[in-house]
Amino acid sequence: MTRLRIVFGGSAAVGLAVVGLLAAAETPPAPQAFRQEIALHHRWPSGAVAAGPRLVTITANGVFGFEGTGWHRLTSEAVEPVIPPAGITVDRGLPWKDGWWQLPVPTATVRQVLHQDETSWLLAGQREVRRLEAGRIDRFEAPVESVRQIAARRDGSLLAAANPGLWAFHPDEGAWERVTVLDEAGRDWAAGPVLGVAVGADGAEWVATPAGLVQRQSGRTTCYTPAEGLPLLDCNCLATGPAGALWIGTSHGAIKFDGQRWAYREGPRWLPGEAVRNIVVDARGTAWFATDAGFGCIQYSPMRLAEKADFFEGEIERYIKRTPLGYLSEVRLGAPGDRSEITYHDSDNDGLWTAMYGAGECFAYGATKQLEFRQRARQAFEALSFLQKVTQGGPHSPPKGFVARTIRPAAWPDPNLGRLEEDKRSQREHDHLWKVYEPRWPRSADGRWYWKSDTSSDELDGHYFFYAAYYDHVAESDAERGRVREVVRDLTDHLVDHDFCLVDHDGTPTRWARFGPQYLNDDPRWWVERGLNSLSILSYLAVAEHITGDPKYGEAARMLIDEHGYGVNVMNPKAQMGIGSGNQSDDEMAFMCFYNLLRYAKNEPWRNNWRFAFHAAWALEQPERNPFFNFAFASAGAGATYTNAYGETAIDPWQGWLADSLETLRGFPLDRVNWPHRNSHRLDLRRLPPQQSRDLADPDPEPRGGRLDGGVLPVEERHFNHWNTDPWELDYGGDGRTLASGTVFLLPYYMGLYHGYIALP
Repeated sequence: MTRLRIVFGGSAAVGLAVVGLLAAAETPPAPQAFRQEIALHHRWPSGAVAAGPRLVTITANGVFGFEGTGWHRLTSEAVEPVIPPAGITVDRGLPWKDGWWQLPVPTATVRQVLHQDETSWLLAGQREVRRLEAGRIDRFEAPVESVRQIAARRDGSLLAAANPGLWAFHPDEGAWERVTVLDEAGRDWAAGPVLGVAVGADGAEWVATPAGLVQRQSGRTTCYTPAEGLPLLDCNCLATGPAGALWIGTSHGAIKFDGQRWAYREGPRWLPGEAVRNIVVDARGTAWFATDAGFGCIQYSPMRLAEKADFFEGEIERYIKRTPLGYLSEVRLGAPGDRSEITYHDSDNDGLWTAMYGAGECFAYGATKQLEFRQRARQAFEALSFLQKVTQGGPHSPPKGFVARTIRPAAWPDPNLGRLEEDKRSQREHDHLWKVYEPRWPRSADGRWYWKSDTSSDELDGHYFFYAAYYDHVAESDAERGRVREVVRDLTDHLVDHDFCLVDHDGTPTRWARFGPQYLNDDPRWWVERGLNSLSILSYLAVAEHITGDPKYGEAARMLIDEHGYGVNVMNPKAQMGIGSGNQSDDEMAFMCFYNLLRYAKNEPWRNNWRFAFHAAWALEQPERNPFFNFAFASAGAGATYTNAYGETAIDPWQGWLADSLETLRGFPLDRVNWPHRNSHRLDLRRLPPQQSRDLADPDPEPRGGRLDGGVLPVEERHFNHWNTDPWELDYGGDGRTLASGTVFLLPYYMGLYHGYIALP
């Protein structure tokens, strides 16, 4: 089966930023154009590959050409069974006879085919080199134990990576000589085994050794080790491309180095097999890989960010949206990577994910006024407002304004079966504050739906984030704006009337949606939520006053600030111990709430302090290169200063914030399937210490870390369904059977358009 992977090659890595060097307001809009990285997998035959007028794979059972989507036998050897490859080549320069490709050695012995102008070289067996030129075939034997790879120099000689050492071969004299590779300290990097060798179009010679990678050019030697960003020391082969990029094939994926940035390509998103045995790069820069499970390629195509957004929108419409109302989460696939069979299911946070998707559509309409964005935003409004309506009038009806987490059709199996015992176990073993009650899934008044209760604070954060964006950017008629006012008023009145809590159908607050001082200030069990939930309720009240125009919501906010210290609570919105620590969901929630609070709150001078708190929160998130976080903060912090008793301080986004955001937006794989990946074996990473654990009380057993510059790994090298996922986790055990939505791209991209950080398409 041929599978398409679409991912980004990326720009140069951006290091940790320096405070105050570049204000967001001074940054021109980023361009739309970039190059999208595309990975193609061809699982049969499992042979060596070549790129050119025809793709060629050389196996122990013959030579096969690949054109379009079909294979054609090019030699008279038997076809089955096809086994893993030895050589790799381009279909040119080798003799044809009677319609077949003719090799001067058995195909089973071919390890490499190399072209140099009109000359072709074969590496066969352990030490045999054949030259094919003008119909003549010459045989040479290397004076070493094993030759791993050969490369052609500009002067017509060859370099040979061997065990032991690096050798040069001068074919006209038939002479071999040992080559030393000395660094500035006089150490010979080729004194032992040499794992691979390649020569670039610019004449640069690349040598791979167990100690690292060496580049020799114009008399200068440059050494690369994991300290310089080389992910692995393992090497099976090297290959160079027309633009000077170097590819390294390893037993655990492939590595690309463009002179500035290292890119690690591992796992089924990128390659059909784990071990990369041979690589060739064609004139267009497409890299072809022979692996232990077939061959594939990685190529680059011009694209605009708007085209990428269109792709994600199409996937969401075709595969992701659930029920006629269009709720968003992720879906299950019938087979890894196969979208032909989709299984829909509900999730705890359908309301949140739908709200974040809908908010992106609101920003898109605000920026472009294109009607398709308005239509999608309206659908999201109907879906979210229905989560209030569906809870009312049934046998288990909560107070007016209560929002369900999600819905599922009554025709589906009853989700309450076995749930009570599961809740008791959760309370007993995991969360002593977990609510035990039933039904967790009441039926709607019309009997058509189950709706999920025990709604959390993150759901409400999403609802208010969306309603503010919808009211400001999409709701244009009086009737439409009136509907938004009604929904926001009912929800906010529910909270205010119930001591700032969301009260469920059992008459008690939900597990997480508790915002009153009796919990946040006076209950020691709630200290962890004190800052974040204070931020949430103040942002809700600010949005409600903005949308309804009713001053009572502003008065409620002032009461919480003046009498219960909520203004101070917001200054520390998250319990954490530095970069990478604490719950990532809290960050996602805090940034939505800060965005709204600073746009709508009227509480001066607290706004000055809250902007500084937003800056402090963003500074801890900056290494994550999260475009949603960056754009949300830049909209509030660009050109801003913080004033206190000691003077005035600039709190602009730090230099590199936009480059980081673009790196991530461009880097997002279009393939949102949850393919597994592994990075913990890499040597170029900086591990996070246990103090920066996700759980302050229980340090993480999983390996966590990021790049040497202090930032997280690029999005090309990890997978996550939503922005609430830990970006510091190095390994991911996906099964290829879940398809996530593209909201993680769409929301920040559309925010970037709306705020002018990205040029309009």
